[in-house]
Amino acid sequence: MAPAAPADRGFFARIAPALLMMVLPPVFTEWLLGGTRLSAIIGFPPIIFMEIIVWGGGALMLRALARKLGLGWGSLILFGLAIAMAEEFVIQQTSFAPLVIKLKGVEWARAGGINYVYALWALAYEAVWVVLMPTLVAEMVFPERKNETWLSPVGLIVVGLLFPIGSAMAWYGWTHIARVQTFHLPLYNPAPGELIGALAVIAGLFVWAIKFPPRLAASAPPPSPLLLGIGGAIWSTLWFLLVVLAFGLMPQLSAPAIFAAYLLLILIVLVCMARWGADAGWAERHSFGLFFGTLGGAMLATFAGFVGNATPADMGFKIATNLVALVLMILLGRKIAARR
Repeated sequence: MAPAAPADRGFFARIAPALLMMVLPPVFTEWLLGGTRLSAIIGFPPIIFMEIIVWGGGALMLRALARKLGLGWGSLILFGLAIAMAEEFVIQQTSFAPLVIKLKGVEWARAGGINYVYALWALAYEAVWVVLMPTLVAEMVFPERKNETWLSPVGLIVVGLLFPIGSAMAWYGWTHIARVQTFHLPLYNPAPGELIGALAVIAGLFVWAIKFPPRLAASAPPPSPLLLGIGGAIWSTLWFLLVVLAFGLMPQLSAPAIFAAYLLLILIVLVCMARWGADAGWAERHSFGLFFGTLGGAMLATFAGFVGNATPADMGFKIATNLVALVLMILLGRKIAARR
């Protein structure tokens, strides 16, 4: 049976992919992995609106732009880095300001006014979980509509107006409330030149993505979905380790060496994924295997951050949401298998 034409779809059927695309980024980035705990949601309910509008709205607009211009995954990665740069250096400024978490009470991996190991972790983490994985999953849920933008002119106006409002709320909520009142640290204001530099980098990423979209001519047969899943789980675990190191878990380690090693890892993953994804043998089952392993590994690894550092309600929320996610992933996998 052929999919319904746009005019034949009801209102909610038309906007369903966009709604999913807006919800998945905060689900992946914050709620499943512990970035935003139940206690934070109860203590400050507007955080839900902020995360859906900033993460979800931003991802929806970036994906729509990529599909509108016919850009590939390389450009989508650059768009993901752009919104991560906006979050880390302009909105919440967590890569500029001294970190609020210092596990051993010492400053580590900070130079030139930037938490550079933390920034490396955040830029890759947010590009993956805010833009890339939500796009991958949403297009697996709605495969017949993956070439659509999912954003009408009216929808673009609404999301475009809400995005700066959500960003302003997120900026004030973190820099003036959480940082000062929760963590009892002084207000931090980056220098104007630092903010201008960050905005220039964001603009450069957009120019690169649109005018000079990355392309890799060579392709290679992809590994099996199982091996991709195992690789994704290993990456998730290593990336959780990086943020713990960025918080100063082992300050005796060389921060420049850790930065260089993880940067090399990013480059290797990017080259491999680009070559495998360009191969004609890449199929939906490969995408699912990669997603399942990466999210599964991330959910397991982030439990370590709850041990001895979470209320029973927060731990219960983590367990419940992760179990629900696991069930939904299995159902999606069965749906994909049935399409083969």
